[in-house]
Amino acid sequence: MNYRERFLAAANCQPVDRTPVWLMRQAGRSLPEYRALKERYSFLELAQTPELAFEVTMQPIRRFDYDAAILFSDILVIPEAMGQPYSFREKGGIQMEYAVSSRSDIERLTVDSVTERLDYVRAALELLKAELADERALLGFAGSPWTLATYMVEGGSSKDYTLVLDLYQNNRDDFEELMSKITEALIIYYKMQIRAGVDAVQIFDSWGGILKGTDYMEGSLKWMKQIIDAIREEVPVILFAKGCADHMKDLCETGAQIIGLDWTVDIGEAAKTLPSNIAIQGNLDPMVLNTNPNRTRIETQKILDAMKDRQGHIFNLGHGIDKDAKLENVQALLDTIRT
Repeated sequence: MNYRERFLAAANCQPVDRTPVWLMRQAGRSLPEYRALKERYSFLELAQTPELAFEVTMQPIRRFDYDAAILFSDILVIPEAMGQPYSFREKGGIQMEYAVSSRSDIERLTVDSVTERLDYVRAALELLKAELADERALLGFAGSPWTLATYMVEGGSSKDYTLVLDLYQNNRDDFEELMSKITEALIIYYKMQIRAGVDAVQIFDSWGGILKGTDYMEGSLKWMKQIIDAIREEVPVILFAKGCADHMKDLCETGAQIIGLDWTVDIGEAAKTLPSNIAIQGNLDPMVLNTNPNRTRIETQKILDAMKDRQGHIFNLGHGIDKDAKLENVQALLDTIRT
């Protein structure tokens, strides 16, 4: 099996000769070659220039030889393509050009030019597909409608999400209109990624955990299900919902072929309870990579042992790799899996 074949077999719960692995947020501040590029280019320049996005995507592949490459991009390309640009605050976090705070703001958003405005993503994916040459999997991704809405309504990064929760709870008509538009834009975007050659896609529901009980179904899950229904017959879909362990059964009923687990979930227990036809991705605590190689080997082996009797495991972190992750620990993780 080559890398791509191994990844796709695991995604379909078929036997593999070893556990495939990729890490969320593979490229980033932990890589010296990435930091060197960041001294010359802004994040947006890296993400929006196909040749640079190609280079940043390939950096961790060249260094660590992962089974899958995930496009270097950002979830907020969708609001920008809909007419709501974003930037980065000097002290960290996201800043939207304006906050969606009224019906007229929602009406300003458009899905008509998503494909054209995100053509740089298509170009980067086609460069990557040619380079990878079916030897390893190519992954696309986007944020969930709810996660994107949090940034769009709050006007950027938020600590309490009061504005978006107020919109959901007290102005359901406007909330539904906004979510319908975001969902439509995401379906267009995912289909564009599929046409460009991705082998699978991941949905990041990073802020789904702030919705509790049945609010999660109405505020996030039903919109993701619309996306999954539209694309699941074309490529496998990985659904990663941070802080949503209480909704595991509902996540499995979305139609996603792969469920990504955050680091708070006992992966062994999940392996016993999740349907056998659904693959599991995860779920090492990212902070383990900030410790030392021996601790990394021990924690990695615990996950491999928990999953040894279940087909359909893709090794990953339980969230994105931290900026202070040590490269020798990443290598120890990979060596443990491969031996």
